[in-house]
Amino acid sequence: MNSEALARLAEEVVDHRFRGLPPDADGLTVGELAAQRRNLFTGGFTTPVLALSAEHLEHNLRLMATYTARHGLAFAPHGKTSMAPQLFARQIEHGAWGITLAVPHQVRVARAFGVRRVFLANELVDPAALRWIAAELAADPGFRFVCYVDSVRGVELMDAALEGAARPLDVVVELAAGEGARTGVRTEAECAAVADAVAAARSLRLVGVAGYEGEVPRATPERVRAWLDGLVSLAAGFDKAGRFAGLDEIVVSAGGSAWFDAVADAFAGLPELSAPVLKLLRSGAYVSHDDGHYRKLTPFTRVPEEGALEPAFRLWAQVVSRPSPEQAFVNAGKRDAAYDLDLPFAQVVRRDGVERPAAGVEVTGLSDQHAWLRTGPEADLEVGDWLGLGLSHPCTSFDKWQLIPVAEADGTVVDYIRTFF
Repeated sequence: MNSEALARLAEEVVDHRFRGLPPDADGLTVGELAAQRRNLFTGGFTTPVLALSAEHLEHNLRLMATYTARHGLAFAPHGKTSMAPQLFARQIEHGAWGITLAVPHQVRVARAFGVRRVFLANELVDPAALRWIAAELAADPGFRFVCYVDSVRGVELMDAALEGAARPLDVVVELAAGEGARTGVRTEAECAAVADAVAAARSLRLVGVAGYEGEVPRATPERVRAWLDGLVSLAAGFDKAGRFAGLDEIVVSAGGSAWFDAVADAFAGLPELSAPVLKLLRSGAYVSHDDGHYRKLTPFTRVPEEGALEPAFRLWAQVVSRPSPEQAFVNAGKRDAAYDLDLPFAQVVRRDGVERPAAGVEVTGLSDQHAWLRTGPEADLEVGDWLGLGLSHPCTSFDKWQLIPVAEADGTVVDYIRTFF
């Protein structure tokens, strides 16, 4: 990655754009503020403020690096989760092959910070975006870009937009996860038709097959494995038919954050093909993990001997109203916390430097700037207390915060993560 571009993030001036940061830090650069190693609880930070655990973040990065290496998988974690180039760099430092992304804007962010390998887990038919990708490929021989195709029409649009491109654009046929699933080709015959269209295109090159098992309808281990076996079979069938002739490497890719154990098992059974296979896993939510959706779904609950991810997010809010013994309000709401899959979880109360479990406190709803709390008889909660909230769904947590403090266990803030949504 581009170390100079990453270093420039530390030169950004702290001001009113960045929520939760100390007001008296205005005018400092991010690097200067980080060097002060302020404490999240006593250093002037204002609520609400989202923080990442330094220790849990590093643990999660190491765990997935170990897991993918153990199972012989290349890893392109999905960057849409964080859209944080600093985290992209750390993922690549921990052995990631590249970064997965979803839309052209995200690719532009990644390229601005020097990401050399991008897997676009989506169809791409926008002419302006395709021409920009072609220019990036022409300017940088070391840049590798792969994206989905799932229709003959899409292939034709891509080929027309890329006319005269210096390098062919690598594509993989996306296999749908079933009827009613998201994008992707539905039948074997349609897969062959799309592959034939790619072969006829002057500016595209078919390099493999891919899909997303998280879209399998009514997913069970058996249904997910059956779909993955179909993806493996599609790759083998394409290879037998000579569709990958002349390639130095064949790409077979799947893997969100809920079924990567099934992906590892299925990909271990890939037959020998005419070229080495890049078995590419794309899980992204692991980097921060969470206290809800992925805590329940992570494959590490099914294979505990492989280790365990640790939730790295905590949203700190302050009790601003205690209108009755059964109710309280804190100053964080929909603008601050993910709520698309689960409401936040009350975890700890902090008062006068002492932290304790948030017994008897439950988040029952969110307004724009308030969380509604139900407080039971055991809840010891006063106006002014800080309440630490666990969040569900990393992808809709990162996107609400532009600059996120990274704090050690004692509250010392050691870094700030810049996001680009």
